[in-house]
Amino acid sequence: MRTLFAAVAVAGLAVSVAWGIASIGFLEKDLRGDYLVWTAVCWGFFALAVLLLRRVPARAVTALVLAGTALVGAAALTGPPNTSTDPARYAWDGIVQVDGTSPYAYTPDAGELRDLRPEWIFPPAADFTRDDGTIGQRCSRPDRQIHRAYDTETGDVVCTAINRPEVPTIYPPAAELYFWGVRAVVGPDAEFFPLQLTGALLVLGTTIALLVTLRRRGLDPRWAALWGWCPLVMSEGVTNSHVDLLGAVLVVAATLFVATGQRWRGGVALGAAIATKLIPVIAAPALLRRQPWKVVVASIVTFLLLYVPYVLSTGLGVLGYLPGYLTEEGYEDGSRFVFASAFVPEAVATPVVALVLLVTAVVVWRRTPPADPWLGQLVMIGVTLVAVSPRYPWYALLLVPFVALTGRWEWLAIPVALLVRQLQPGMALQKSSLAAAVLVIVLASIVRSGPGWLDRLADVVLDEGRRIRQLPGRVRELPSSVRRPRSTTAAAAER
Repeated sequence: MRTLFAAVAVAGLAVSVAWGIASIGFLEKDLRGDYLVWTAVCWGFFALAVLLLRRVPARAVTALVLAGTALVGAAALTGPPNTSTDPARYAWDGIVQVDGTSPYAYTPDAGELRDLRPEWIFPPAADFTRDDGTIGQRCSRPDRQIHRAYDTETGDVVCTAINRPEVPTIYPPAAELYFWGVRAVVGPDAEFFPLQLTGALLVLGTTIALLVTLRRRGLDPRWAALWGWCPLVMSEGVTNSHVDLLGAVLVVAATLFVATGQRWRGGVALGAAIATKLIPVIAAPALLRRQPWKVVVASIVTFLLLYVPYVLSTGLGVLGYLPGYLTEEGYEDGSRFVFASAFVPEAVATPVVALVLLVTAVVVWRRTPPADPWLGQLVMIGVTLVAVSPRYPWYALLLVPFVALTGRWEWLAIPVALLVRQLQPGMALQKSSLAAAVLVIVLASIVRSGPGWLDRLADVVLDEGRRIRQLPGRVRELPSSVRRPRSTTAAAAER
């Protein structure tokens, strides 16, 4: 009966996911209220299912977690992307590459690629009569967001589902190879489903890996449901098929390799993850406690090798729109650091955030056990998400697998806060939601630590401070330590 209750809750989550995708439509300003309610319902079912899973007999846990992941994943496949137009860019980059053209060479509105444009990405413009009687052309579709551009050769109106159609792609080479691989199999006319299905398979495969890892570590396999049933993973990883999912999977693989002593392979996986979305570079500190040079060398070599074919064909154009994107998002002047701007002026937000991330990276590097890097990854990624405060919740896909591997559910408050920022983008609400997430994490961590947590924290801080202060002394003492054995030998010879 306890298994049945948990299964019913998971089924409720799946039904809620499918209903919202099929009935609400693409996220627009006037639908934010509907999305907020739908998101709350999905997360409510998720929380209930995870709570009920705690009472399920151990022998039924693995089957229920996997079945639930497959069921909710199937529900996430019931409609097109509904919160982002990024999958259209993914598909276009893949189509261009299958044709033999570098995705960095031309923009989507380039006349040179006119013959490659499929109608499902580039719908025809609709004629309409203006107030003065002239005929104009409008770009719109009821089921998705359509952008307007102009053909670079003819000047004709180009309607497209791709955002920023007048700029080249921003995605690194591993992501581009992923796009190419999917399109090479399905061709240009298959719409969004192939990438969504690939995302669902990645989620299911990662859930299996989490179950195996948790059992081998003697931990509760129920924690895998924190990933496999998570509404964020299903929405942004499957329905909207964000490539961040691939980056997260590769970071999990890198961490698993390093934790088992396979540092060369871990470095290769980390390099591929960084070459997927760049942000996985924040996973490096937790992997560098022992023999860091192996991880560093392997990741750098992998990253560079993945870029080679694109550099040869496009040169410096491989940077794409990345520099412009960073400026557009406000990371150059500090205006995008929502959480930091609640405490410091925007003018100094960038160096403050950089300092926070540097200190966190050093602490994670020093305190993370080589064979148990899961908590270190959770802290490094979580602190980065709060400090950088991205306005896109799918960046948190990198965090969720480590929530599962540590069982620290409270860190899911961060993706929830980022979802609030997406659905209700008022600055005051953004700051308060992130502050609330931090408060939840701090309070839950104190409860986990039990009595005496403050004394233990003070001991750690004092111990680290002593180590730092002793470093200069150790350097000065080195010559005398080298001389001591010589004096002992000389005294023995004299006797």
